[in-house]
Amino acid sequence: MPSRKKKKELLSRLKSKYRLVIMNDDTFEEKWSFRLSPMNVFVFTGTILLSLITFVIYITAFTPLREYIPGYADVGMQKDLWHLSIQVDTLEKKLSDRDKYIENIKNVIYGKAGEGEIAQNIQQTGKYDTISSLKKSKEDSIIRSQIENGDQYDLAYNVSDKPTESTVSSFFFFTPLHGTVVNSFDQFEKHYGIDIVAPKNEAIKSTLDGTIIMNAWTAETGYVIGVQHANNMISIYKHNSVLLKKTGAYVKAGEAIAIIGNSGELTSGPHLHFELWYNGIPINPLEYMSF
Repeated sequence: MPSRKKKKELLSRLKSKYRLVIMNDDTFEEKWSFRLSPMNVFVFTGTILLSLITFVIYITAFTPLREYIPGYADVGMQKDLWHLSIQVDTLEKKLSDRDKYIENIKNVIYGKAGEGEIAQNIQQTGKYDTISSLKKSKEDSIIRSQIENGDQYDLAYNVSDKPTESTVSSFFFFTPLHGTVVNSFDQFEKHYGIDIVAPKNEAIKSTLDGTIIMNAWTAETGYVIGVQHANNMISIYKHNSVLLKKTGAYVKAGEAIAIIGNSGELTSGPHLHFELWYNGIPINPLEYMSF
């Protein structure tokens, strides 16, 4: 019975009404008044706390603010990192290919393409024959001899291999300059083109349609211009006095691109040094056009 009486007294106190009055401190004028009970205060305070807890849980679970809470991470971060990794790999490959392309062009311009470099370029165009690097046995030498003597296709790679007649003859070359050839093509002497003497101020024409990829001056070869043609064909024109086209310009076969000259240290008179490169391999222009 006493405990029941205490419960009734506690419940009565919680339900007891109190008046909260806000008055002007100077005039004692009543401004606001509220009738409250301990029960109402408890319910109101509990409701506010519950609302705050619900709000915090919501922003933690369903808004980007959760990324700032230790232990949470962006669910799309792993996917973004994967895409970025692929893009970085692609950019690295493109940069590597561009550097190799520029290095090859420089070697062509400066005439530094040696036999080892030619062999490397040939292998990169699609020949992946590694049999020459293996140790040959007696039986292997015998079968090599039989096959090589009986068939036109050689199993061993030879640095002196040239593009086949059928592939290069598919091009219709325009003679860049009519004159007298005074120095012929000699790959073993590292003279990868021919020297043509012609009258002063003669125009030099592009041998095929293409895009200007080089417009430069060097101490050895003077004013040099290079044209990239279709199907990996490149033509180089050295020792010019004037270059008529800029890098990136598109030219047609027979269109003037330079004027014959005597620029550079490696020259003794007005002439054109003309080179043709197919798939990174120098070829003899005299085999495909007359001057």
